[in-house]
Parts: sequence; C-alpha cells; structure tokens
Amino acid sequence: MTSEDLGFLPATALAELIRTKQLSPVEYMQALLSRIEALEPRVNAFAYLAAEQAMDGARAAEAKLMSGDRIGRLHGVPVTIKDLANTRDMPTQQGSLIFKDAQPTEDTPIVPRVKDEGAIILGKTTSSEFGWTGVSHSPLTGITHNPWQHGMNAGASSAGAGAAAAAGFGPLHQGSDGAGSIRMPAHFCGVFGLKPSFGRVPYYPVATGDMTSHNGPLTRTVADSALFMEVLSGPHPLDYTTLEAGPAAYHARLHEGIKGKRIAFSPDLGHARVDPDVATLVAKAAHRFTELGAIVEQVGTPWAAPGPELARFFWSAHLTRLKPRLAEWESRMDLGLVACIKASTNVSIAEYQTMRERKMAYIADIGRWFQDWNFLLTPAVSVAAFPAEKLMPDHWPQHDWDWMSWAEFSYPFNMSWNPAASVPCGFTAQGLPVGLQIVGKRFDDLGVLQASAAFEAIQPWADKRPALG
Repeated sequence: MTSEDLGFLPATALAELIRTKQLSPVEYMQALLSRIEALEPRVNAFAYLAAEQAMDGARAAEAKLMSGDRIGRLHGVPVTIKDLANTRDMPTQQGSLIFKDAQPTEDTPIVPRVKDEGAIILGKTTSSEFGWTGVSHSPLTGITHNPWQHGMNAGASSAGAGAAAAAGFGPLHQGSDGAGSIRMPAHFCGVFGLKPSFGRVPYYPVATGDMTSHNGPLTRTVADSALFMEVLSGPHPLDYTTLEAGPAAYHARLHEGIKGKRIAFSPDLGHARVDPDVATLVAKAAHRFTELGAIVEQVGTPWAAPGPELARFFWSAHLTRLKPRLAEWESRMDLGLVACIKASTNVSIAEYQTMRERKMAYIADIGRWFQDWNFLLTPAVSVAAFPAEKLMPDHWPQHDWDWMSWAEFSYPFNMSWNPAASVPCGFTAQGLPVGLQIVGKRFDDLGVLQASAAFEAIQPWADKRPALG
C-alpha cells in the first residue's frame, strides 16, 4: 500500500492487520508521519505533532506484538487528541496565546483509556481559541485549512480533528462539542462525527458551560467511531456527570439496521436559514431512509422556536469566565471572542436563573417531542465551507461574534443531551462536503450509530479523498 492508502486505512482494518502481523506498526507509523510532514503545512491540523513520541510508541507496540503479550483493541493505531483536552506529556494550549506551551500535570481520562488499548497518541489537533467558535482559526495556530479547498473553513472548535480525518492523517480523532464542534467539522470536511449522549464519555476538567460539552469521535467511517466509542465510554470518578452504564456493543451491532423506525425530517427547525445547495442535498439524503425500511415524515418542531435566543444568551454568558483575562490579553485574543465575552458582562444572576428556567422548559419540550420519533434528520450546518478568516459567509448577515446563525441545528442537542451525528451526504457544485444530522433519543447512541451505518451502506463516502498532492 502507498503512504496515502495507509493514511486513509480505517482503524478496524489497521488494528486487524497489525494484530495478525501483516503490517508492522513501525513501518505504518513511518509512512503516516511522512505523509503528515509533507502535507501538514498545507492543512495545519496539528497544534503539536509528537512525531518522536509516536515512533517510540510504534517501536514499543511492535516489540509487544512480537513477544506474544496480550494486545488491546487499538494496538499500534494512532489517535489524535484535541488541544482543549489535557495531556501531561504534550502541551495543552487551548488555541490561545495565553496558554502557549502550557503543560498540564495530568491526563484527561480518555487519554489513558486509549493508551490502555494500545493506541499511540500522535499529537494535539487545533482548536479555535478556548473552543469559542465554529471557524477554523485561532491566534495561536492560525488557519486550519479545509482539505477539500485550501483557505476554507474546516469547522471548529474540533477543526484539526476534522481536517486530519479528511486528510488521511490516521483513522481516529477525538473531538469535543459544546454547540456543534464535532458535527460542524464533520460537515465541512466530509467525515463522520458523533456527539454522544451527555455523560457517555468522561470530560475532565468538567466544563463550566452548564453541562453542554461532550467528548466524541471524528472518523472516516461509522465502524471506526463505533469502535472508538467502546474505548472512550464509561463512568469515571473525575467526572461526576458520567453515566453509570458502560459502553454498549456499538461495533458488533451496527448491522441491525433501522427497519420500521419512525424518522422525522425538518429542513429548517421552523426558523433556520439554509443555503439552497445544502438544503437540496440534505432533503435527498433524508428521503433515502425509506429505502432502508424506515418511515420518514417531514414534520414541524414546535419546541425549536426559543432555541436561538437561549443559545446566544448562554454562549456569551458562559464565556464571561474569561473576562479577567481581558486586561492583559485582549489585544492578543480573537476579536470575536472578546466581543462575545463583553456582550454579557452585565448579566445578573437573577437574569441568568430566569433564562435557565426557560432553558429547562425548552429541554423538556424536546424530550416530550422525541417520545413519538426514533430519529430526527436535519442539515448538520446551514452552509458549506466559506473562507476561514471570516466569522460569517459574505452572503449572510454579519455580526461581531454571532457565528451561530449558520449553526442553528446543533446546539439544541447540546442542551438536551441527545446523541447526534453528522454523516456526509454529498458535495456542492463547488466540490465542498455537506453533512446530514441524525439525532436520536437520549441514551440511544447505538441507534444513531446504526442509522448512520445504514445510510453509509447505501450512500458511502469513505472512498472519496481530497486532492492534497
């Protein structure tokens, strides 16, 4: 296989080739690093590439394999970790000059979990500053480019993870999602991304955004995400919000299908603006679920109307935690982030609590609505990729910080904790990927993966590769 073929090799296949000694972990890692080092200047997916550590890990993996010792499910498989997640042997800079070269003293729980299964940490992927926006640039790392078109948005805050997956920089990439930051890069970069049910995957330090941030996978195939989820999931003592249940047999049960499932389709949630090319691709994809034996109906979503006001209020209010940084760092921070922080600096505790009461009613309405449906289909994002130096596409209303106007479909399910995925469903006339969002009932991560796998089977995407050279 060429270095390109190896870079795009799914984790399921890679792990099997290594386990059966058909592929050397050392030779694989050498080929992968050669590919990354050649293409990374054009993509800029890494905030920190741990090439020497990765080669050391590959040599250790090969020695263990040859010794006949027990090996884990991800033995010799590379994994990337987002720059917002703590790693004690690599910098965690959060996309900000404030934390340039910062070195945590402990790992977030998912890091030892993947290492225990034999995975090799390849490095840290780029994020927007403190994960505040859906656009792939930061003051620390500059622009992360969409592999499908240089200069275009790769989606954020898990920008590097999405770009790395699309570019063939290995199979498994961890992301996090507080308002769409797994699903947006998946949409823009033409890969698969799953935001699990809240609490499914531990998140430490526990985020302060009123329990809306979720860890999850970005991969090229649904099967890879299912395998990754089995490793990432399960309770952990450092995250008091994690669910008691361990992971389900996500990978083994992908084939069960969705025959007879009731699926709702909403093209706009009743209020969202959507570009016509995105809307057309998503509608065609939604109706293909009838080919899988599901019942698909276009329906209203009466619960959705309060969403925009709630999302904008809480997004800005929660970022006021950064206000003390402004005195020293404002001139070196993302201008949009600074505007977002300042927008809520005068919000009172009473106002916050009143809005939180409204949020809880909104979440209850979502849960009540889902009693009648197995899944909801929507666009993942309203627009295809646009220039990454911009906060808004030129043809959209402009704002100094409100990027959410083109991402109205994702944040409701951060607040409600429903699992939601973005699956590639086609390309615009300009050759830019578009994602379909599949939302499931709370806790039905397996169902979302099964629905995603069923769609992947009739409209595959993993064979499509960007022309990076």
